[in-house]
Amino acid sequence: MGLSLLLLVASLAVRSVLSCADHSKRQSDLPSPGHLSRKRQAFSNNNPVYNSPDWDYSVPNDWGSIRPAYAVCQTGTQQSPIPLSLASGTSQFHQPNFQNYDRNVTGSWTNWGYGPAFNLEHPPGVYTSLPSMRWDNQTAYLEGWHIHAPAEHSVDGDKTKAEMHLVHVDAQGNEVAVLGIRLDPGTSSLPFFAQLPALVPFVTAGPGRNPNNNRPEVVPNVSMNMGLALDAVDRVSEFWTYKGSLTSPPCVEGLRWFVAREVALMSVNQMRTLLGASRYSARMEQEVWLHDVNGA
Repeated sequence: MGLSLLLLVASLAVRSVLSCADHSKRQSDLPSPGHLSRKRQAFSNNNPVYNSPDWDYSVPNDWGSIRPAYAVCQTGTQQSPIPLSLASGTSQFHQPNFQNYDRNVTGSWTNWGYGPAFNLEHPPGVYTSLPSMRWDNQTAYLEGWHIHAPAEHSVDGDKTKAEMHLVHVDAQGNEVAVLGIRLDPGTSSLPFFAQLPALVPFVTAGPGRNPNNNRPEVVPNVSMNMGLALDAVDRVSEFWTYKGSLTSPPCVEGLRWFVAREVALMSVNQMRTLLGASRYSARMEQEVWLHDVNGA
């Protein structure tokens, strides 16, 4: 067998090992992170994609070729995340205003397979009772939040160790906005994370998994004050905003992104605990195109 053929066989073997077959099997057990419920059908319990996932963070370059429904991952003009810059300034438009964030809310605490996640409780189909974010003449309601590690958005080429995405939907439950809060270690405890119960691990079996269905444990009736997250970033007084997309398949566009300029700092122990319950979940940054960053 020639050297070139041997190299080809070895390459194919490595590609097989790194492919998402085993990873997909694990992901098939994952719950929805409350991340853009209508458009992000990949995590719907009742959707075939949930039971036979075919994408993974280890090979994001190929998402657009996996199936037609993911084509926009490759062809889209407003794909997220994107690199941000202090030199270009922060936004003077679309200032978000927050309502009912400073009261305790109740929801389910879990792990979306890549990190901690929290889904707010609400009557089926009723979202207007949830904490809200308003900008211009649009109002969106906080459905849940989850963690990506490392951060998906960089600022001047630097990424923090993690990023929290607060997902907002309209009155019909259609996702319309995401607030990104970057997370890094500091010198003192972060009150928002200090209020949380023990983190649910991402492991596929054993502790942290429901033995009845091998899914991550879901802890109901967990209460938290979401206003503490806003306090950690100066109530989002400075921010970048742009027109973007989901950061995983099907990469649907049409979302308003807000990324707080301030970084939420937590203790080293809090950060280590957070990273210990997370695994790599950062899509590579996309080229800025028709994102209208900080535009009116």
